[in-house]
Amino acid sequence: MTRRIDDPVWQEVEEGEELAPLAFPLSVYRLVMAAGANRDFNSIHHNSDYARVSGAPEIYANNFLLQGMWERLVRDRIGLGSVIRRLSGFRMRIFNTVGDTVTVRGRVRRKWLEGGEGVLEGFVEFEIWSENAGGVSVGPGTMVATMPLAAGAAHRRDGLAGEG
Repeated sequence: MTRRIDDPVWQEVEEGEELAPLAFPLSVYRLVMAAGANRDFNSIHHNSDYARVSGAPEIYANNFLLQGMWERLVRDRIGLGSVIRRLSGFRMRIFNTVGDTVTVRGRVRRKWLEGGEGVLEGFVEFEIWSENAGGVSVGPGTMVATMPLAAGAAHRRDGLAGEG
């Protein structure tokens, strides 16, 4: 893993750490552009009448947009030099419709080291969820990422706090 000079390292992450929440207002423009960008041309994401006939209260955010919000939350903490390895538990519970503001929240659930003789990798698991005025709208779920270790730490286990 190549570390960018300004990226955080695994040792700087603390278990239980709360991530700074991010708010995403959902305008018609944002929903239409997001659906078009990921080629989700289902009318429920851009046609209010169609969305209501299908049982939704209004046009709503699709999975890719909502997953992108989760990535943005985690990426703000881990930087661009880290790798997101897994997303799980992503479940849409209630609609995120035009006019809502989706707030994405999370915390560091745990961190650990993997590897043997030679190179170690620092893993971090984040618990994440999305909220709107109706409560938790997506999740909770988890994302697991690998982060660079501080210089010289990738080849030894001694002195690495948080090893699990």
